[in-house]
Amino acid sequence: MPAGVPVPPAGTNQVVTVLVPNAASSTATLQTWQRAGSGWQSVLGPLRVRVGTAGVGETHEGLNRTPSGTFGLPSAFGRLPNPGTRLSYRQVTDADWWVSDTHSPAYNTYQHCVPGTCPFNEQAGEDLGTSGASYDYAVVIGYNTDPVVSGAGSAFFLHVDAGVPSEGCVEVPRGDVVTLLRWLDPAQQPRISIGYS
Repeated sequence: MPAGVPVPPAGTNQVVTVLVPNAASSTATLQTWQRAGSGWQSVLGPLRVRVGTAGVGETHEGLNRTPSGTFGLPSAFGRLPNPGTRLSYRQVTDADWWVSDTHSPAYNTYQHCVPGTCPFNEQAGEDLGTSGASYDYAVVIGYNTDPVVSGAGSAFFLHVDAGVPSEGCVEVPRGDVVTLLRWLDPAQQPRISIGYS
């Protein structure tokens, strides 16, 4: 595992590292690691991926910066059917949302509601089913989840790179997202570590 990556806790046997050369960089190197005995073995990568246009570091709502730190990878979703992941996977439609409304008690959570009927400001949220090819496949990055702090940032995912600059997500080539989804196993307590090389 790369130097500087925090040692994962006992029970975490899968780690995704996303490392940038400096805090302002919008490109990073992604690699996946599987615990093997007393060490770690590389499984996928290194891959060149995109991160937020404002780089990596401390972030907040409205800043296109990918959060630095180590976070769980609790679930996945996509506009397309489950490609074979063992993570909890939801195939999304235009009635599936991620809430970025800082005034809503549902801030930084998934919600299901028909457009025009949602109990939050839909303009301050992402309609996951209509957000384009980026969300064909996505893994939720467990940033700002326990507890949720309003305004600290929302809707951070590892998703398909569809050629659109990142607003803070980790954008990965489509085939590699599918490989990653098939590799991730909730029983291995997977985590993502985002930081500096």
